[in-house]
Amino acid sequence: MLTKKQLALIPRSFDMVGDILIFSEFPQELVKKEKEIGNYLLKKFKHIKVIAKKTHFHSGKYRTKKIKIIAGEKRKTTIHKESGCLLKLDVEKCYFSPRLSNERLRIAKQVKKNESILVLFSGVSPFSCVIAKHKLVKKIYDIEINPIAHGYATENIILNKLLNIQLLQGDVIKVLPTIKGRFDRIIMPLPKLSHTYLDLVIKKLKKKGIIHIYTFFKKDNLRKQATDLIRLYIKDFKIKKVIKCGAYSPYLYRICIDVQVV
Repeated sequence: MLTKKQLALIPRSFDMVGDILIFSEFPQELVKKEKEIGNYLLKKFKHIKVIAKKTHFHSGKYRTKKIKIIAGEKRKTTIHKESGCLLKLDVEKCYFSPRLSNERLRIAKQVKKNESILVLFSGVSPFSCVIAKHKLVKKIYDIEINPIAHGYATENIILNKLLNIQLLQGDVIKVLPTIKGRFDRIIMPLPKLSHTYLDLVIKKLKKKGIIHIYTFFKKDNLRKQATDLIRLYIKDFKIKKVIKCGAYSPYLYRICIDVQVV
């Protein structure tokens, strides 16, 4: 049996990806009770079938994490529902954040009819699926280095019956120069490193095109930080918006810069 004190210590912050609940942090004093806690949560959340906790945070070339299943079914694959889309993935072998669902929809709402779009570091293709599901676009190109995520992206295109998404697997530096033409909009959801690709990306953007670049900033003077960063890579530009997309730490935000090249 769990005591009231133990129940009070259960973290209130966790991610739900499909029918898998994942704790980012789990109190040390509850480790011996983790299976009981998992079973308690399975009863509380009827749609959840797996309870897990992170054992290693996002790292490596593929930005993946390690998780330990503490209760429920012994699997790490699921189908996540978002904005009318079905997204199949392995939560351990693919990078995916359900906390960016509103951000993905925000971008989709900006897209205009018949745009051509490029998504770098595209993972299991959540950005492209949400955009293509809501807007009539000309073409979307996705580039993802992780072959497992690329495989799930291929499944997701079929699951959502989308015909206008082209999936390319490999390193952006090698794959991007092989793509012909320019794009109306480029999305770069790799916060720690996106800006280092701007020199390459700018060559693939149409005049007055939009780049959505993700990064991490300290919480003060976000627009100034955004301007200073973009100025290092692009001469003529206009910052349309600087959006907070969640807190990485108490003093650091995940940020999206919507920038138009003029």
